[in-house]
Amino acid sequence: MIIACDFDGTLYRDGQVNINLINRLKLGQRQGKTVILWTCRDGKRLSEALIILMEYGFKPNFVNENSPMTIQKLGYNPRKILADVYIDDKAINVN
Repeated sequence: MIIACDFDGTLYRDGQVNINLINRLKLGQRQGKTVILWTCRDGKRLSEALIILMEYGFKPNFVNENSPMTIQKLGYNPRKILADVYIDDKAINVN
């Protein structure tokens, strides 16, 4: 299973880290799930986000990129991050 999780507003909001979500993502990784940090941040702001996450012992498997398994399965690397679950503060349920 692949989980794509946003940073701003989801893992980090108003200067506060969502420690419950971080702990659930870490548990998922221990259970063999792949976690992708899926964020619009880049450069210095992305580095700052990764430092914040590392301070809480969380390192995503990938950052803004598909896993090699996904690329191999599809035969190409799409621009869109492919995941089974997307966690984002702006998401809506369309089902």
